[in-house]
Amino acid sequence: MTQSRNEPVSEERRSPSRRNVLAAMGALPILTAATSVTGASDAVAATAAATVVVDASARRQTIRGFGGMSHSAWIGDLTSAQRDTAFGVGDGRLGLSLLRIPVPEDRSAWGRDVATARRAVELGATVIASPWNPPSSMVETFVRGGQSNARRLRYSMYGAYAQHLDDFTTSLRNNGVNLYAISVQNEPDYAQDWTWWTSAEMVRFLRENAGSIGTRVIAPESFQYLKNMSDPILNDPAALANVDVIGAHLYGTPFANFPYPLFKQKGAGKELWMTEVYYPNSTDSADLWPQALDVGEHIHRAMVDAEFQAYIWWYIRRSYGPMREDGRMSKRGACMAHFARFVRPGYVRVEATAKPASDVYVSAYRGGASTVVVAVNKAASAVSQQFTLVNGTASSVSSWVTDASRNVASQGTTGVSNGAFTVTLPARSVTTLVTA
Repeated sequence: MTQSRNEPVSEERRSPSRRNVLAAMGALPILTAATSVTGASDAVAATAAATVVVDASARRQTIRGFGGMSHSAWIGDLTSAQRDTAFGVGDGRLGLSLLRIPVPEDRSAWGRDVATARRAVELGATVIASPWNPPSSMVETFVRGGQSNARRLRYSMYGAYAQHLDDFTTSLRNNGVNLYAISVQNEPDYAQDWTWWTSAEMVRFLRENAGSIGTRVIAPESFQYLKNMSDPILNDPAALANVDVIGAHLYGTPFANFPYPLFKQKGAGKELWMTEVYYPNSTDSADLWPQALDVGEHIHRAMVDAEFQAYIWWYIRRSYGPMREDGRMSKRGACMAHFARFVRPGYVRVEATAKPASDVYVSAYRGGASTVVVAVNKAASAVSQQFTLVNGTASSVSSWVTDASRNVASQGTTGVSNGAFTVTLPARSVTTLVTA
């Protein structure tokens, strides 16, 4: 099969237009990693920051999880050990709780990703699926701009396509994998290599056909969270009734476009997921430091600014992904694991001071009796960070850190006094704090 996932042209056909979009976002220069700063003895040298107030009673979105894509047809399947590394929660593991797989056009290929999906489920993960193309018998070509062979689903085949998606759902269920949701189309607005959909076509399908699909439905999965794809769904009550998850990708999406006021206004009862991204690029090694810290900030922004309930990376195993080709967690993966391992499905994001210092990003989550805080320090110096917990209790806090020399390394436990504690955030690091 010709690979259709648009990565760098020299590797896997990441189209020039997508690469230009990402380049415009900029990337951190390569810097020499500063010596890590840890422990109370280093606190004197650390920069002071404003107190982070964590309010356990100020509940925001429910978190569905953090995950990635497995696409065995294009890059080979995960091995048994790699599945455990991806979805396990112990030391050296990513803690992913979401898996995204493709919906093959050909029914004979529907079992291709089942082994990985089944193991992910055994380890507590949730599985979703996205199609790149309908079966060829349902597709017609048309002229779109300068593309003479653009593809779209024939209007007479909308019902048959809904049946195709439902049949895939049934096939996986019969093989031990209950899909949480299935998408109508991967990136319908960036489809030179797959199937185009206009927003009007998407609304029509949702209104007239999506209700017959026997699982939750995701739409529209715009490649850049372009609201002209999702606004029409939110503004059409009949279409909105047949969609369960507003899904989006964040390729080149400016942080300023992360918030979605219309979803807050009209999306009651629906979920908001980020279903695919890599960041900041697909050309650098995932172990490049401190560039990998960009992943930590990006997830923070997706949780706090966009209020997504899920964050799903592109390929789980790739040179630029959370898992290296040798099956070990990368630096980008370590930054992701600070969220994925500790912020589990069903946890709720709670209000916290999001930016106590110019280069520090903080988010907080509540699960059971514990509060989880993830702090990203992109500064070249350590930060002495005070935390105050309100409307919640804690007697101790455990911490894990990733910096230039460590990956999600346990830092032990410190005490909490009257809801307050202070932690040194090492230079260029991610720290996860878990209260007890």
